[in-house]
Amino acid sequence: METNFNPTRKKNAGTIDIALGFSRIFVGLLFIFSGFIKANDPTGFGYKLEEYFLVFNMDFLNDYSIWLAVLICGLEIILGVFLLLGFYKNKVAWGLLLLTIFFLFLTFYSAFFEVVSSCGCFGDAIPLTPWQSFIKDIILLAFVLVIFKYRTRIKPILSNQTTRRLVSTLVILLSFGIGAYTIYFLPFIDFLPYKEGNNIPELMILPEGEEGDVYEYVYEIKHKQTGELKKVTDKEYMDGIWEDDNWEVMGEPTSKLVKKGYQIPIPDLLISDAEGNDVTQEIITNPYYNFVVVSTYVDKLSLADIIALDRINTTIRDLATDYNLRALLLTTSSSEVARGLQDEMDLVLETFYADAVPLKSMVRSNPGVLLLQNGTVIKKWSKITFPSKRELEEDYLAK
Repeated sequence: METNFNPTRKKNAGTIDIALGFSRIFVGLLFIFSGFIKANDPTGFGYKLEEYFLVFNMDFLNDYSIWLAVLICGLEIILGVFLLLGFYKNKVAWGLLLLTIFFLFLTFYSAFFEVVSSCGCFGDAIPLTPWQSFIKDIILLAFVLVIFKYRTRIKPILSNQTTRRLVSTLVILLSFGIGAYTIYFLPFIDFLPYKEGNNIPELMILPEGEEGDVYEYVYEIKHKQTGELKKVTDKEYMDGIWEDDNWEVMGEPTSKLVKKGYQIPIPDLLISDAEGNDVTQEIITNPYYNFVVVSTYVDKLSLADIIALDRINTTIRDLATDYNLRALLLTTSSSEVARGLQDEMDLVLETFYADAVPLKSMVRSNPGVLLLQNGTVIKKWSKITFPSKRELEEDYLAK
């Protein structure tokens, strides 16, 4: 009597199931983590998408960047959860494969052509260079290919169709809901240097004992008699060559990073008044309560934003009659645009100017508000969560 039992085939099937199971756990958790980290700050991820739009001449998508960020983050979470649960195996396998190949293309393009300094794969929580992201995506693709090849072996955890649909609906709503929530109510976890509790002046300087980036400068020099050209480093040049009148420097030296040093968390904050005077230290070292209203582009405020700004302005005006405080508006818009808004809304806020990069990092809301004292960020609010006069008095000013 013949039998179909084949121990080799059974062993191979066991190996495949182990590889598939590990790949599902690894890829599923990675996609969920990546999606959640970016959904925690879809506005920041939206800024990163705008960098890519600029590279590919797709600036027309800038107005939709934040909601596209919510869509991508939600899709990552959904694919990760469905993969672990075994739901919709064919669609999930195809989705993982296409999304991974797309990310692989973006990270390679960014790294090879040096067009985007950080891919934004894990938001500001874990900044990766494009090459690091590309290597990560190569590894990820290997596991995704295992899932794609053996997708028919995936079995759903829940067999009941009704229960499966209910769980799927909840996962989808939660996945997109997280990103939508943080757009209006600020990130759950703030990974930026202006987070609550941080002292801004301390984060603008190199700490004692730390060393910054070390650069090597290369000079091209020419021998006056022979016409010989050669390149020397700054150390070689200073080691006697500069004293030799037979050699002359051609053009400007080029620099090369030879050692990565300590990165100052806030290297680019410069606040100026309408005349261009630097008032950074005056503002960030103010010992009194400082309400800093941030609106990166005041000319892009929607009607809802203007209503929110008016409420913030009115609340601060009422507080200023009873408390010694300072209130200012920080923007990157032109002084003409800012003055127009000031006159139109009768703002009690002093207007100052700064670059868009630090302003976007201060608070993920337009407008948004920071409460500072002695340079320390006491509290941050979005345009929706800014409290009433009574709440501000009870929680901060009257203490």
